[in-house]
Amino acid sequence: MTPRPPAPFPSFPCGRALGLCAVLLLGAACTSEAVKTAESPAEITSRESKEAARDSKPPSPPVDKAQQELANGVASYENGAYKLAARQLQSALALGLEDNGKRARAHKYLAFMLCVNGRQSQCRDEFRKAIEADPAFDLTPAEAGHPTWGPVFRKLKATGKPVGKPAKK
Repeated sequence: MTPRPPAPFPSFPCGRALGLCAVLLLGAACTSEAVKTAESPAEITSRESKEAARDSKPPSPPVDKAQQELANGVASYENGAYKLAARQLQSALALGLEDNGKRARAHKYLAFMLCVNGRQSQCRDEFRKAIEADPAFDLTPAEAGHPTWGPVFRKLKATGKPVGKPAKK
């Protein structure tokens, strides 16, 4: 075997390959956009963010606080946190739900909780408020068949009385 000639970069085991890689990396760094335009990393990030914002879809409108409280109240009800649900639903109504159907929905869930707690009169009042908010309001067949609040709602609907406030004399 003939001895190998010494590598030009004796301190590096890969010799020429490593040296070539170093030169290529330095050359690539010199041609980067930051060097070409003399932008700082913060400026590049800011520019890229602006470009991404321009190219992306517009943000969806924020959900107002009343609608968020309604959604939270329904979720709490469905999770069995009835006291929290009642507070959130009342808060949604107090914050001024603009949509009639959503106001009716809040009153419906309040009615359900009142009926289950044996407070039929207050349950009926909440159903009445639901109908006042949305005259087309009705329960689903499953809700209407519930043994506790179904009869209260059916009786209220059967009376056929105007559900608005009585006229002042």
